[in-house]
Order: sequence, then C-alpha cells, then structure tokens
Amino acid sequence: MMRPAAGTPVSRVDGRLKVTGRAAYAAEHDAHGAVRDVVHGVIVTSTVGKGRITAIDTAAATGQPGVLAVISHLNAPTLPYRPFRGVTDPPRGEHLRVFQDDRVRFFGQPVAVAVAETLEAAQHAASLVKVTYAAERPATGLDAPAGPPNQSENYQRGNVDQALAVAHTRISRTYRLQREHHNPMEPHATIAHWDGDRLTVWDKTQMVLNTRAALASVFGIEQDAIRVISPFVGGAFGSGLRTWPHVTVAALAARQVRRPVKVVLTREQMYTGTGFRPVTEYKLTLGADERGRLTATVHDIRAETSAYEDYREALLTQGQMVYTTPNVRQSYRSIPLDVNTPTWMRGPGAATAAYAIECAMDELAHEAGLDPIELRLRNEPERDPGTGVPFSTRRLRECLRVGARTIGWDDRNPGPRSTRDGNWLIGTGMAVATYHTARAPAQALARIGADGTATVQSATSDMGPGTYTSMTQVAADALGLPVAKVRFQLGDSTMPPAPPHGGSMTMASVGSAVAATCDKLRKQAIALAVADPASPLHGASPDDVVVAGGHLHLRDDPGRGETYRQLLARTKDSLLEARGGYQPGDEVERYSTHAYGAVFAQVAVDERLGLVRVRRVLGVYDAGRIINPRLAHSQAIGGLVGGIGMALLEHTVTDPRDGRIVNANLADYLVPTNADVPDVNAIYLDGNDPEADPLGVKGLAEVVIVGVAPAIANAVFHATGRRVRDLPITIEALL
Repeated sequence: MMRPAAGTPVSRVDGRLKVTGRAAYAAEHDAHGAVRDVVHGVIVTSTVGKGRITAIDTAAATGQPGVLAVISHLNAPTLPYRPFRGVTDPPRGEHLRVFQDDRVRFFGQPVAVAVAETLEAAQHAASLVKVTYAAERPATGLDAPAGPPNQSENYQRGNVDQALAVAHTRISRTYRLQREHHNPMEPHATIAHWDGDRLTVWDKTQMVLNTRAALASVFGIEQDAIRVISPFVGGAFGSGLRTWPHVTVAALAARQVRRPVKVVLTREQMYTGTGFRPVTEYKLTLGADERGRLTATVHDIRAETSAYEDYREALLTQGQMVYTTPNVRQSYRSIPLDVNTPTWMRGPGAATAAYAIECAMDELAHEAGLDPIELRLRNEPERDPGTGVPFSTRRLRECLRVGARTIGWDDRNPGPRSTRDGNWLIGTGMAVATYHTARAPAQALARIGADGTATVQSATSDMGPGTYTSMTQVAADALGLPVAKVRFQLGDSTMPPAPPHGGSMTMASVGSAVAATCDKLRKQAIALAVADPASPLHGASPDDVVVAGGHLHLRDDPGRGETYRQLLARTKDSLLEARGGYQPGDEVERYSTHAYGAVFAQVAVDERLGLVRVRRVLGVYDAGRIINPRLAHSQAIGGLVGGIGMALLEHTVTDPRDGRIVNANLADYLVPTNADVPDVNAIYLDGNDPEADPLGVKGLAEVVIVGVAPAIANAVFHATGRRVRDLPITIEALL
C-alpha cells in the first residue's frame, strides 16, 4: 500500500528551481524571457511629511540620454478611478491614485517617476528631478494626531466596574509596541505591459486577484482585461496583501511610454512604499479573586493609522476568548497620523494583543504569588467565553505540559534575579499563543494527461511556506499518485480563484479545494473505467475501486486494474479534467476554532551592560493536522525568530520634524541574525481538527510568532527583576 504523502517531510518541489536561479521573481521576468523590450522606472519620493508641491523641475532629467519621460501630477492622465472593495483593500483605495494632485500626505510618498532605457539612466534622471514644497509639520505620534481619533471599536460583557471594585488582586499596566517593518528578502517590484487595452502585470503579491481588482478600479477597465502573474514571492509576511502605489506607477508609466515598464522599490522605499505593523499602546487592567481566577479585564487600545485611511487590526479577539473572564470591557481607537497606511504583518493583531495580555498575566501571577503556568490553567475556559460556542479543539493544557517538561520549567528557581551564570543573570519565561483559524472559498482545476501525470491549478501564492509542495502532497493523495507525478501551479489570475495567501488560511481553504477537486477527478476516472468494456475494471462497483501509485484496481484484488495512462490511451482526448472547490459551512459559527501554543524562552542578561541574549526558545503547538512536518518546522523557526526581533531588536524610528524614517535600511533597522538564535525549536502535537475544515488543519504561520515577545519579556523580568513594558527591550531600559 502506498504511504500517504500528507504527513511526511517531503522536500520542497520547487527547491531546485530556487537554488539554480530558475525561479522567476517579480523583477526577473524580463530576464527569463516572459516580456521583452522592458524599460525602467525609478520613483521620486517626497522629502517632506506633509504639505503641497509648488513646483517640479524636470528639465535636467528629461535632457539626459535614454530618458523617455518624467511623469508627475503635472502631466499624468486623470485616472478614471472607480471605488472597489478588494479582499485586502479598503473601499477608498486612496493610496493607489498616484500623481493626481499636489498634496503630500507622508514622507516618502511617490511624487514622480523617471522612465529610461536603462536602470542607471532612470536612477540618474530621478536624482535630477527638483521638487519644491510648501511644507507643514506632520503629525507622527499618538499623542499629537493629525485629527480626532477614529470611531472607537467597543466590546463589553458583564459588570466590569463592580467586579473590579471587589477584586482580591488588581493590576493596571500600559504596554507599548513600536512600529515594525516586514523587510522581506525580495523587494517589492512590478513589471507592467499594455497590449492595446489589455494589461499584463508581473507583481510581487500575496493575492493576484486583489491586484487585478485594484488595477481595474484605478484604470476604469474590466478585470478580464488584466492578467496578474506572480509565481514566486521572496518573502512578504503580509506586505504583499495589499496593492501598493508602485504597482499603479508601473502600469501608468507603461501606458504613457508605450513600452513595458519595470519598477523596483529600493530598500529605503520599502519603508514608505508598503505598510508596517503599527505603533500600539495597550492599557490593560486585570482583576482576580483570591485563587487567581480572572473576574474582570479592561482593555484600552490606541494604534496608529494614516490620515487618509482607517487601518485596524483584530486586537480585541484574544481579550474576549483566551481566558475565562466573566466581565470584559474593550475599547480600540485608531489614531490618524501623517504616515503611510499600516498593513498586516505576521500575526496581525494577535501578536500585539498577546504581548500585553501575556505580560499582564505574568505580572498578575507575581502579585498573586502563583506559578505563571498554574495561573493560566486556573483560567482555562471550557467553551469560548466570547461567543459561548464550543471549541473545535483546544489542547492548550497539553501544550503547556509538554513545553514545561521539555524546557525544565519545574527546575527553575521561581524568584526573580535568582539564577546566575557568571556575570549573566538567567531567566525563564512563558506565554500563551492563539490565532483564529481563517477559511474562505477557494477553487481548483485538476487534469490528468495521457502520460498519467497530473496538473493542478489555483490562483494562490507561495511566499515561502511551501505552498507548491504541500498542495502537491494533498493532490497526490487524493489522486492516488506519487508526488513526482503531480505538478501544482499557482500565481496567475487566469487560474481558478483563491483567497489571500495570508492569515494562515491557505491550507485550510486552497488545500481543501485541491483535495475536493482531485477527489472528484479520481472518481471521474474510476467511473470511466468501470463503464469501459475494454477496461479490466468493467462492471465493478466504483466503491470497490481504489487508486494507488497511479494504478486503479479493486480493493480486494490489486491484480485486477489498470493505470491512468492505460485508461486514457483509449479515450478520445487522452485527458481527464475536473473543476471543484471548497466553501466553508456553518461550522464557522458552530465552533470556535483556533490554533494554540505555549512559548517558553530562556534568556541571559549581562548584569553590567544590560545586554540580553536569548539562549533558548521553544514553542509547542496545537495546529491540527500537519501536512508537511519539515515545512511546518521551518515555519515555526521563522515565526520564533521574528518574535525575537519583535522583543529585542525591531523598531522603526521616525523623525517627528518631517516624518522621515531615520533607519530605513538593514544596517540601522535591526533584525535577528544567526548569532541571536542559538537554540530555537518547535513541537507540534499530533492532531486533527475535523470541525475546522475537510483537511483537519488549523493554520500555523501566524500562531508561531504570537507569544514569543511576551515569553522573552517575562524571561527578562525573571532574570533581572525589572519589568520592561515597552518593545523592543533595549540595553538602556535595563541599565
């Protein structure tokens, strides 16, 4: 019997393409021959954070050899914008309407583009464009906004004030998280090519259909006239979930110069040309009884957004459901600033909320004299406290137990500042992680050809988690084929529709669609065989026929059967094809479905220098069924490392005088390196959640970053006895 592909650590099926340079990323499709005669566009960005453009001098730039055009609001066509609501874009889409007026809304806003035959000529021309401004001082901080706060998002259950008044233990703390940028390895890039009224775009995106919808809206054309191609994405972490201004710039410039135009953001432009995790201030009050059981919580949250869009994250979910709390009040306000719009970054909302909630729980445990794990166990709910519905699965207790045993939690001295290793103060901390299981409609197309191999398609993406590989495994099992005989294709808007490649929903949604479609195709082949007088399976019941290794045979008589190849050799078209999909049902309302985790961190803090070194991070996760353990482990390592950056290093610094980001590069914006992550590991509980989706998966890309920062912060407190509530935790905070 052929071993199922799902559940095995299959190596990346696209790995050879990547290591040999044959994988075409967004800026490389011309080099790979997909588009010819490409010219280059270099964006000129604003050098003030707010104001108006009073003049643009392009004479020196346009006089340079090889320069085709310099486009700005002075000569750009009016875009026939029509409002739309993409899956990951708000209805206004203000950020896509480039070069339409003289207003400057944030530092680094595109104000012109220089187009030339070569990249060097375009870069030089852009440097010669002189822009004059009537500048105003921008609002860049939560305490000095650009306008009144946006409408508050509120939630309440129970009588909070009464519960706090009689609480045995009560704490009130404020936690602050600074802005973080995604900094993927591949910069954002777009190549745009018009053929008459039809537009083809090669883009870095996590959803080709959203880019198509956005461009159709901006240029006032039908979506069917646009094709978006994105077969490989070199990391994104959420930055590719929206369509950014440079995409419009490339398409607009290509139409103006009547040539394909490539626009690649510089690393510096990535800090203002795409979004970020927003600055957030989270004030949290906890009340508990004499046994440490929560009786009330109050969450007051402020987070930045742009003055021209209202971006919000799912910051309220965890406070409603992670612990049993009868009385809860929440208020979340977005604060408009003169900055570009934030966007989703790995673990959006959940990673931020977990920092405040899990640090506050650690502080409550210290105040109440309880072990931090015991405090959490005492507040474990039996049903979702926010909705009242049962959990599909919730194995958080097991995560805590396995993690504590593996990390040696019971062996630690619980007293703060109690353990040393020479000049190093040693601490161990923990935190709980949770992320909701997102699902969305998805479709797929599957074909089996005359050679017996299969091709499966869906318009999803692969920014690094291994979508190509995991979908191939799912398809192989459903078709009864070896992995080597299945080819999965993605990243093209002409393929069957798929939801955003984000929010940990790809396997639950697209994977379920692939499984259903391939199951349909397998049954179609079986029906063809049992109805064919020339087939060895003629007259058999379809229910008695199975497929393994590409061989259709009777379950009880493996010798009676034939291969896909033999079957198709007798058909007219030598091809079988099926279309299918996945549509979430009422299980979304009937169950509370989340992935869970327990994160443990061990740190060493130099007593004299305040330097924090992570010695060990461990995450134990309840993520349902694991399709590919190797890819899942890789995902976890990436998330845990991202959490280390969030806790100790990452911080986008803005000059309040003009809104300039002063560390918009990888020399000054610090991210973890190998030296920062000596021992990072993850354990997945063996599981399956049949209520979540047909595959039994719950998503794991987001949950693996949630809880890391608070686990490290709690470990720093255990090591030093000093509570740092602002991220990142710097040397200055510990001296």
